[in-house]
Amino acid sequence: MLTEDERREAAAAILRAERDRVPCPQLSRTYPHMEIEDAYRVQDIWAQARIDAGARVAGHKIGLTSRAMQMASKINEPDYGRILDDALYNDGAQIRADLFIKPRLEVELAFVMSEDLEGPNCRIYDVLRATEFVVPALEIIDYRTEVPRAIVDTIADNAAFGAIVVGGRPIRPMDVDIRWIGATLALNGIIEESGVSAAIMGHPAAGVAWLVNKLHAVGARLEKGQIVLGGSFTRPVDIKRGDVVTADYGPIGAISVSFV
Repeated sequence: MLTEDERREAAAAILRAERDRVPCPQLSRTYPHMEIEDAYRVQDIWAQARIDAGARVAGHKIGLTSRAMQMASKINEPDYGRILDDALYNDGAQIRADLFIKPRLEVELAFVMSEDLEGPNCRIYDVLRATEFVVPALEIIDYRTEVPRAIVDTIADNAAFGAIVVGGRPIRPMDVDIRWIGATLALNGIIEESGVSAAIMGHPAAGVAWLVNKLHAVGARLEKGQIVLGGSFTRPVDIKRGDVVTADYGPIGAISVSFV
């Protein structure tokens, strides 16, 4: 375990990397005794610093929802981070590529909460009851630490969250079987990835239920109006200045963004 001073030092390193667009050394190497509990505490400190500077928490993201990614990270569950309102974009946005260090983009679904939701023992049907809309979303992921990264590096780094883009057609969670929403991801007109939402833990609401129970353990909950990114169902695609990305979700619309 880290001391509270070490946790604050680690959060400061992430904040500097974010500000300067230069990755910092892996926290797992700087603090080899760092544990997952420490990593989430570092994330808390980082988030509070960003809030103190004027950002607002708009919701949460869930990462590492696929078994393959969990095995690669040597853990047996997802991780989570915060969505801040200054990193929230709409369909058609022109996004500055230099806001990120090495951005990549993933296809996801976002849940918009119609009411507060808290654990323990939250299940998929509780999530569906508490969700007002499900909307297409893209997540831009970005790492503020050097490679190779351990799981504590990713968690401390706000679960690699860079930004979120929402668009398409909002649907109510019972209007369609949200396990079987498919999407293609095109980069500069060429389809690079495709996937189906059932790849997210068997049901895209499963990750949200997991998150609610994890938040309960630290005295937190999901709040009405918050957005939750449920996890990717495609592999990430590298993006750079000049790229145009389009994700087509078929009947529920598409999202297109450009990087300038």
